[in-house]
Amino acid sequence: MINLEQVFVEYGERRLFDAISFQVIAKDRIGLVGKNGAGKSTLLKVMAGLVKPDQGGVHKAKETTLGYLPQDMHHNEDNPIFKEALSAFDVILGLQEQATFLENELSTRTDYESESYHKCMEDLADIHDKLGLLDAYTLEEKVEKVLIGLGFEPSEFDKPMKAFSGGWKMRVELAKILLSQPDILLLDEPTNHLDIESISWLESFLKPYKGGVVLISHDKLFLDNVCNRTMEINAGKVYDYKFAYSKYLLVRAEEMERQKSMLAQQEKEIQKTQELIDKFRAKASKASFAQSLIKKLDRMERVEVDETDDVRMHLKFQVAQASGKVVLEANDIAKHFEEKQVLKGIDLMVPRGEKIAIVGKNGQGKSTLLKILVGELEADKGKMEWGYNVKVGYFAQNQAEKLEADKTVFDTIDEVAEGDVRKQIRSLLGAFLFQGDDVFKKVKVLSGGERGRLALCKLLLEPYNVLVLDEPTNHLDIRSKNVLKEALRAYQGTLLLVSHDRDFLDGLTTQIFEINKGLLKVHHGDIMQFLKDKQAETLQEFSGKKEQIALDKANQKKTDKPAENKDKKVEDKKNIEKITQKIIQVEEKIKNFEHTKLASLDYQDAQKSKEVLQVYEGLKQELKDLYSQWEQSND
Repeated sequence: MINLEQVFVEYGERRLFDAISFQVIAKDRIGLVGKNGAGKSTLLKVMAGLVKPDQGGVHKAKETTLGYLPQDMHHNEDNPIFKEALSAFDVILGLQEQATFLENELSTRTDYESESYHKCMEDLADIHDKLGLLDAYTLEEKVEKVLIGLGFEPSEFDKPMKAFSGGWKMRVELAKILLSQPDILLLDEPTNHLDIESISWLESFLKPYKGGVVLISHDKLFLDNVCNRTMEINAGKVYDYKFAYSKYLLVRAEEMERQKSMLAQQEKEIQKTQELIDKFRAKASKASFAQSLIKKLDRMERVEVDETDDVRMHLKFQVAQASGKVVLEANDIAKHFEEKQVLKGIDLMVPRGEKIAIVGKNGQGKSTLLKILVGELEADKGKMEWGYNVKVGYFAQNQAEKLEADKTVFDTIDEVAEGDVRKQIRSLLGAFLFQGDDVFKKVKVLSGGERGRLALCKLLLEPYNVLVLDEPTNHLDIRSKNVLKEALRAYQGTLLLVSHDRDFLDGLTTQIFEINKGLLKVHHGDIMQFLKDKQAETLQEFSGKKEQIALDKANQKKTDKPAENKDKKVEDKKNIEKITQKIIQVEEKIKNFEHTKLASLDYQDAQKSKEVLQVYEGLKQELKDLYSQWEQSND
């Protein structure tokens, strides 16, 4: 549906894309990956027609429609969010206005036999035919479904856009794009500002989507669950793989090892050939043989190893003197803003050494709770107390935005560094990927990811025995998030963490604090077990609702076989519960397989690698089939 042919894009002396070509068709789910600054967002803009290539072309059929979600956007601030989302159907709304106009005109006219009257009736019939083909009579239901899926409450539908934060406005724009059903979706970080439940909903929306999808995300699990194709942008080139992200990593690593092995083998051959040339070129009887070897070297096609960025962020959190056994106690914490009660009756106790994830839908009060705990907000009531010898390090959700724009990277760290650390600022910044002259850049020219890394660097300069982190992975790429995760896993202090990144939380935290409707509930175990429990709970709740709706319909119709209907409902419920348990079991198998077989797989053994990957794909297909069965059972 869209083709890029030999596309070149240059910024100054830097060539961002060097003769890249690829095609996107329906059912493609492409994840664009690469380090920050590689050109992922620019590539989406090229495809959307917002950036013109210096050379090459972008071709699409006239009827092909595109839906583009940028990271930065403008909004109709005074529009209610429901009306704004409904504007996705401008064409249909225009037809409906025409139909209303014609209906009003026909109702006031009496020239029933006139030619113009009949023409008016024909026009109205044509419009209604078009509206029927466009499924125009369920627009409000569609809008409501998508807005609720993205986390909005029905009570908020009449509120204007300006009443919401930037993250919530982005959701409305995303809703408009999803509702318009373009042939190709171009989504730049669509999971930013989404909570875990909304991310899961978006996954379920995109999986069966009929058009093509090209997206950028630093959410590894989202990429795995949505994409069937991964395109890596690296050093101006595009490497295209017909796999989801995790398998792409495995295949890419295997490919790099093979290239290095072939290069090493070729270098040995070249060295050996050169030695023979040096040995025989001075001898008259062997001169022709030496010349043939020289020609052989000239004709040899040299093995090239793809450029890679092996620079890694190095991160290690220092720990102050140990705190007391009880780090934090809070009782009956409550907080409201205007008429909204955000927190009510929050009780919690945090033992030393615990690593706790605080989760819940956006707007439920997670960040508010953290601000109360660190003293940035005052609770309406209740009391809280930090334990003995506690030293808290706090990373706010907007920490990167709090950096002073006109200071350089170096000065930002230099002003808070003390003692011997001041002698090691360049090394410290180098560990956070600020190399060479990067340290003299002003904060205002840094990307979101660079500002995030700089803010984390500041956090390291003092030893804390408690870290309170509110969305620390915003704008970090996948590799940097993995480094941060490993540093937090090795951290010997206590951790309170708000994050919507499921892969980042997996294997990191020991408890889950769920905030819902102002209340806090404690779940023991890791995030994946919590999500499984929530999923099973949601499936059962949804199943129960559908069963009740079916029962109500049966009562209304007063069918002749109530007992048979009841038996069928019971059987359906048992079948759904059985499928749900199988889903949980297969997900656990996949997780164990990834942590054992895949983690220890030796890719030098091609046959063994193939067999293991076939088993892995089989498990994923089994899970996909089970989800299809569950959906069919609920129809």
